[in-house]
Order: sequence, then structure tokens, then C-alpha cells
Amino acid sequence: MTEQRGGKGAGAVLGAATAATGLVAGVWFAYACSVMPALARSDDRVYVEVMRNINEVIQNPVFFTPFFGATVLAAVAARQHRGTRALPWTLAACVLSAVVLLVTSAANVPLNDALASADDPTAARAAFEGPWVAWNLVRAVLTTAGFACLLRALAVRPRKPAQA
Repeated sequence: MTEQRGGKGAGAVLGAATAATGLVAGVWFAYACSVMPALARSDDRVYVEVMRNINEVIQNPVFFTPFFGATVLAAVAARQHRGTRALPWTLAACVLSAVVLLVTSAANVPLNDALASADDPTAARAAFEGPWVAWNLVRAVLTTAGFACLLRALAVRPRKPAQA
């Protein structure tokens, strides 16, 4: 491959993609290692009420910006790094991020919606908890893998030649 810098701002875009992906990986990790295990200790009514509250408040620009931005920024970074050793890593991160969007929209969001409209907390929790936790773990692993890919892209991307 011919090494090119990727154009003006390519490093900043790759850095932003990495930061956004890391933030999202951290959200899924926090659910996996603290939020969901803590909620598992709660009775059904509390569990359902807290998850409903979380599912409402997470829908905000502070979360949506890195959540959607990670995929967009990884795609832009891949385009900017065509012809470099960073390209496969940025492409892999973009694909992993897109899969996370798919998992979220196909699995976690429908589970959230079902929980929001359920009347019986015991039945709602029984239908929600196991699948949601499992799909969140999938998201955590995929997003962490995407973050690692972007870190690798940062490590192998061409640098501006030193001035003589």
C-alpha cells in the first residue's frame, strides 16, 4: 500500500472516532459490571422501574453523540486512511460499530420497549433481564474490539514526515 497521511484532519477524525468508541464501550462495560448486577439484587418492581428510568434518560444528546458518532467517524476515518496501514483497522472498527447499532436496534431497544409497556413487573423482568444482559455483553465485546482496532489504527497510521 502507498502510505499517505489521509488528508488534513485525518488524525483528528481518527482520534475522535477512538474517543467516541471508547466512551460507548465504557457505557456497555458499566452496565455489565455494575448496573445490571446491582439491579439483579432488587425486587421486580424496583428493577423494572429503574430500568424504565434508565432507558428514558439515556436518550439524550450526550449519549447519542458518541453512540451514533462512533460509526460515522470510523467510516470517515476509513475513507481518509485509504492506501495506508490504518485502513483495515478503521474499516474493522466501522463494521463492528455498525453491528453494535444493529444489535441495539434489533435486540436491546425492542426489549426496552416491551419493558416500558409491560403491566406485570415479575413477568416483564423475566422476559427482559436475561436477554438484555446477554445482548449488552455482545455490545460490550464488539465495541471494545472496535476500540482496540482504532487504537491500532492510531499506532500504525502514517505520521507527517519530520521537517529537515
